[in-house]
Amino acid sequence: MLAWRKWLLVPVLLAGGLAAMPAAGADHRRIDHVFIIVLENEGFDITFGPNSPAKFLSETLPAQGVLLKQYFATSHVSLGNYIAMISGQGATPETRLDCKTYQDFTLKGITPDGQAIGSGCVYPAQVKTLADQLAAAGKTWHGYMEDMGNDPSREAATCGHPALNSADRTQAAEAPSPAVKLGDQYASRHDPFVYFHSLIDQPGCDANVVNLDRLPRDLAAAATTPNLVFVSPNLCNDGHDAPCKNGQPGGLVSADQFLQKWVPMIMAAPAFKRDGLLIVTFDEAELEVSHVDGKTVLSAPGASCCNEQPGPNLAPFPQSTTLGSLTLNFASFGGDRIGAVLLSPLLAPGTVSTAPFNHYSMLKTIEDIFALDHLGFAGAPGLHGFFERD
Repeated sequence: MLAWRKWLLVPVLLAGGLAAMPAAGADHRRIDHVFIIVLENEGFDITFGPNSPAKFLSETLPAQGVLLKQYFATSHVSLGNYIAMISGQGATPETRLDCKTYQDFTLKGITPDGQAIGSGCVYPAQVKTLADQLAAAGKTWHGYMEDMGNDPSREAATCGHPALNSADRTQAAEAPSPAVKLGDQYASRHDPFVYFHSLIDQPGCDANVVNLDRLPRDLAAAATTPNLVFVSPNLCNDGHDAPCKNGQPGGLVSADQFLQKWVPMIMAAPAFKRDGLLIVTFDEAELEVSHVDGKTVLSAPGASCCNEQPGPNLAPFPQSTTLGSLTLNFASFGGDRIGAVLLSPLLAPGTVSTAPFNHYSMLKTIEDIFALDHLGFAGAPGLHGFFERD
């Protein structure tokens, strides 16, 4: 028996979709609203370990839901992971370095398993996403991006992204100033929806990729809550920066405070209480920092799971890349172990899974919930969704 069968006390994936096994107090209706919150750059042992500064994340939430102890990121650094979450695409050399230039993807072909062959960042319209799938199936989706549009000279307030084939000015946070009173800590690289022409070239992008301040209004009724809610906090509240340009501490301290505000709000929403699933995870594990001959070296083992493949666009590993005074050393192509927490009225609280999952598993799970096909590596042979069983 695989480990993941032991904790699925309520929902399991059956041929007809997500059903529910009988359990005390269980709501037997299928999940129809999925909420995702993505935080930044911490490995499992730091985030969920006994010395974690994020006690709400590491203690309160696992007690209320399911802790996935063997959940892995799919690449280093950030952007490749976000793209994997909604498209199943493997990383490119550019997305592995966060696409400092917001450049079009040059497509040379597509592999039989749905991987776009080429280089670049913004995928052509024939490369589809979970958002495209949901819209085609008559479902709704929103990306909620904190701080997006605070500085309109950098990005728009909806569907905000740099101009094509130009430098990405959202790579670093902007401190508060007389011109931008709140500062601007939005990062395009943490907003995966704006890296696909199938989305940004459509009028619906402005309606669907919006500022986080819109979320409380949308949560007020199940009818106004999208079937997919994807939340990216700003560079402070996602834990990326520490300290932050606005004076907050950042890191896991600010990330935990963000969760303490928004998770109860989501869990109190009618849609969540009726048929919701909330996934809280990270993009990737932390990088080890060292200094050699006056230069900064960032390293990672690049561990992966689930027979993950690097895709057609990456050179063999190990890899070393030098950017000015910064050197990046990766032993392999994975993003290392990060963990995740699942919360739902359909899940038995306080349970733990030791089964291996990754970002492609999350995409597959959501596609299975909504009876959608599997995109890219979400359809890899042997890859398990969260709620599968033999």
